[in-house]
Amino acid sequence: MLVIESWVISDDNPVPVSSGMVLEVLQSRIDSGQLETWLISSSGRSLAFVTNTERAMVMLLEDEGDPGEHAVDLGAEGASGGFGLSNAQDDMYPNEDTVPIREAFRLVGHIVATGAWPMDARRVVDR
Repeated sequence: MLVIESWVISDDNPVPVSSGMVLEVLQSRIDSGQLETWLISSSGRSLAFVTNTERAMVMLLEDEGDPGEHAVDLGAEGASGGFGLSNAQDDMYPNEDTVPIREAFRLVGHIVATGAWPMDARRVVDR
């Protein structure tokens, strides 16, 4: 049984973000320098999107203590920095643990719309 969740941006007002609007919201936040976005679902799950504007880390967590799962770009070489967190920390990640931003947008849009990763999404379960 598919249960559709509603999602809100964790640091904004509690108005649900629709799947049709989530990409516009993410782009607006990026344009204003907010490179880290956490979405919280009505069932208590969290969806993290952290970007350096070229690549993004996308993580889905079932609850607060869950190590979760994250999107990967298997075979990508090197590492990228510039992943700005809300606590002013600037992270660097292996490119294999991030995806190109267009793919990240696709993944987030699908998760917000359906509650699940796309069938073709490459991800690693960190549990």
